Amino acid sequence: MLRRELTDDLLAADARYLWHPYAGMPNALPVFPVDRAEGVRLTLTDGQELVDGMSSWWAAIHGYNHPDLNGAITRQLERMAHVMFGGLTHQPAADLAERLVALTGADLDKVFLCDSGSVSVEVAIKMAVQYWSCLGKGAKNKLLTVRGGYHGDTLAAMSVCDPVTGMHGLFSGVVPEQIFVARPEPSFGAPWNDEHFTEMRECVERRSSEIAAVILEPVVQGAGGMRFYAPEYLRQLRRLCDEQDVLLIFDEIATGFGRSGELFAAVHAEVWPDILCLGKALTGGYMTLAATLATTRVSETISSNEPNAFMHGPTFMANPLACAVALASIDALLLSPWKKRVHAIESQLKDELSPLVGADGVEDVRTLGAIGVVELSQPVDMLVTQPAFVDRGVWLRPFGKLVYTMPPFVIEPADLRQVTSAIVEVVEKHCCG
Repeated sequence: MLRRELTDDLLAADARYLWHPYAGMPNALPVFPVDRAEGVRLTLTDGQELVDGMSSWWAAIHGYNHPDLNGAITRQLERMAHVMFGGLTHQPAADLAERLVALTGADLDKVFLCDSGSVSVEVAIKMAVQYWSCLGKGAKNKLLTVRGGYHGDTLAAMSVCDPVTGMHGLFSGVVPEQIFVARPEPSFGAPWNDEHFTEMRECVERRSSEIAAVILEPVVQGAGGMRFYAPEYLRQLRRLCDEQDVLLIFDEIATGFGRSGELFAAVHAEVWPDILCLGKALTGGYMTLAATLATTRVSETISSNEPNAFMHGPTFMANPLACAVALASIDALLLSPWKKRVHAIESQLKDELSPLVGADGVEDVRTLGAIGVVELSQPVDMLVTQPAFVDRGVWLRPFGKLVYTMPPFVIEPADLRQVTSAIVEVVEKHCCG
């Protein structure tokens, strides 16, 4: 009885005070109170266990309560929890920057550590604009991107999200107006045709004098539609940006650290950008932290021209706790058979979601790495589907027309089967016909 009363009190306080993401006040959708998390399971305050098919919005790649990550953050806490990064530095930040540079194996050798994925995109955009301003080309201040993209919820990040199908139409006229071309084609694994790149090529060639950078999510478009596209698009884009003197920004916030089956999605194309955004899985889901990596060319240009500094500086930049746990997360990933695990997840998702291929109300079923997507013909009714998944002991968070899973890499086949079975059952019962 006491547990029930505590749960009721928690939900009452939540409803009265807490504003949830993409929600009103009070929240029209049900919320489920979590008491603890272990491995790939969330335990609610009533004792019910849910297999987490979301990795806490794609970040908790090692699951929860990981001993190595716990140890790293505990050891760092005994030394210092935070110190300002203006005029000071510390070992976890230096070690993390060195590690990130080594992981890319590219010319991305300068690291700006910031607060969140959205902020890393803001930083990337500001870097690109300031770069051209320093070269006396202030007219190059527009961003070019593709439709179907998502890059975050802060102001500049919103400006490069899809202006039609994205979540930010309310702010049109307030956010900066950027340049958009059609979403990347063809789909991942489909035959390439140079016509797929015509609109992007013509736009860059025509407007290079005003384009500071092209920004896009490599290979996987995440929250804008969960689409997978051909790596050749990125190879063509890299050559085009070099030819037309335009910077290239990759947003790997969702795809970095193995989600697509490669350590970074850029590896599928074997090309690298001038500026790279990382986040989400960087700390294994323990703390908010992101990074924006840039080439020496970008950093030296900004640093050697007025005002001789990059004009950005978050209060909690390079937080020592976050840097320490990020290092532990990277070690945990690289010392594990992560690639084998992700490949096994991909194969199982493809097999176990296949009953929905061609079903009434289902537009497409697709998988890549540790990502499984069921695209519906109509938007999901969250009031129905969310509790239906919980009833089946699974935590998933559909949005729009998409029911998808991005589970922790450590998920066992039986637990993943519970997730895929729930997807098939719920879609067939509530979304088909």
